[in-house]
Amino acid sequence: MTDETNICIRINGEDHRATAGSTVAAALLNNGFLAIRSSVTGEPRAPLCGMGICFECRVTINGTRNVRSCIEPVREGMEVETGG
Repeated sequence: MTDETNICIRINGEDHRATAGSTVAAALLNNGFLAIRSSVTGEPRAPLCGMGICFECRVTINGTRNVRSCIEPVREGMEVETGG
């Protein structure tokens, strides 16, 4: 049996729970964020490959833009912004 420790992260200015050791993309999906950015034509985008190749999962983390959320581990108190 594993001990899944929940941590707190902020997504778009609101507190959300995430499982320690998971990725930001997993935390976003687990918290109901199915589309996390828009294409240049306005189409919704979400994580696709899950290994950092496609760049569809880019978000802003702690002020750093275009971070690939599928390969970035969650950290207590991190600030994640979607949609940009």
